[in-house]
Amino acid sequence: MKNNHLLSKLEKSVEESCRIDNDLFDKYDVKRGLRNSDRTGVLVGLTNIGDVVGYEKENGKVKAIPGILLYRGIDIESIAHGFQNDNRHGFEETVYLLLTGSLPGKAELEEFSSMLAVRRGLPDHFIKDMILSMKGKDVLNMLARSVLGLYTLDEKADDISLNNMIDQSLNLIAKFPSIIAYSYQALRHLYHGKTLSIRHPRANLSTAENFLHLIKGDGSYTRLQTDLVDLSLVLHAEHGGGNNSTFTMRVTSSTETDIYSAVTSAIGSLKGPLHGGANLRVLTMMEDIKRNVRDWKDEGEVADYLIKILRKEANDHTGIIYGIGHAVYTISDPRAILLKEKAAELARESGRTDEFELYALVERLTPEVLRQFKGDRFVKVVCINVDFYSGFVYSCIGIPKELYTPLFAMARIAGWCAHRIEELTFQAKRIIRPAFKNVCETRGYSPIDTRG
Repeated sequence: MKNNHLLSKLEKSVEESCRIDNDLFDKYDVKRGLRNSDRTGVLVGLTNIGDVVGYEKENGKVKAIPGILLYRGIDIESIAHGFQNDNRHGFEETVYLLLTGSLPGKAELEEFSSMLAVRRGLPDHFIKDMILSMKGKDVLNMLARSVLGLYTLDEKADDISLNNMIDQSLNLIAKFPSIIAYSYQALRHLYHGKTLSIRHPRANLSTAENFLHLIKGDGSYTRLQTDLVDLSLVLHAEHGGGNNSTFTMRVTSSTETDIYSAVTSAIGSLKGPLHGGANLRVLTMMEDIKRNVRDWKDEGEVADYLIKILRKEANDHTGIIYGIGHAVYTISDPRAILLKEKAAELARESGRTDEFELYALVERLTPEVLRQFKGDRFVKVVCINVDFYSGFVYSCIGIPKELYTPLFAMARIAGWCAHRIEELTFQAKRIIRPAFKNVCETRGYSPIDTRG
């Protein structure tokens, strides 16, 4: 009881010590969340890797425009439609582009894909000791500790020369699918009583095909399903230097620490529910709508239920319609457009067209419902983001929920590595160190006998 009293006192004291008057943020012009007053991001660096565009400034004001995502200056829609028109997968090509700044020729792509494929395997003792023997209830946490474990296998772990950073990056990009798949197999065996299935990666498969092979086995997925996984990997591979996990990667890398520590810090950022888990929240919300809306095609009934969600009377009572809105994109998220195109095909193949049409209806109704609920003055231009359809896609493919955010990491490791290399090669060798204004009053030290 005495300890409980002390803990309660500590909690109150700590809470009070964290309190900062909101007016002080305005007084000192603090850019909370590294955002300007017009909600645009504070410029903190330069990059050649990716760009996220959702607005332009006109006469000092922010003007919404259709979203654009560029990988090394190339529009993501051109990239996606390019490999789709060739009826091939594009993740390996995307990795090459992000790392080198150029698109590979046919022979280069084949050689590069083979280079990644032969690096997929993990030592048997590593699989046993780091993944299977150490229990874990969260795949991302298991991924993070496995990445740190790879440090011990790397004789040049702390070498930040360019050629070694490239070699380490290729190893991590290639091994992420295996680590994630084995971590999931261990989790389902230990906590769900399922058969433990450890399959060897195959060099003749693309990254997307190999991942489905590792988690589901041969003959348990279709070509369209592998196409959707590949597209998802491409769309999540990079999103500019300002997204939280990539910025974390650059901040940590700026200290010149090893790649394994830096990647682990980025994984920790991605694990945060405000960053990497939105598609699962969308899926949960849509399941709630499906249970409580009798006629999925009745616009009035669906709109009424969305109002209930906004009033905190339905779903998780947060008042949030998940998958709507983005920090940068305004009129449209190009990733969502591309994913929706293929999601419609997948819905037909899976016999879930009615469900897909419900998603599309929620997408169409939500902006108007938001304006009706909050008023035009308080609603900026909003669109669905990539998370809105990605959970539905993964569900149709049969990817377990425990793998939704790890799949994000499997893609984003490509962008993380590209940004680390850029940070350590041409960023003036400066540690990233922003400033914080201390607003605590100066006071004297009091002897212990005089304290209350």
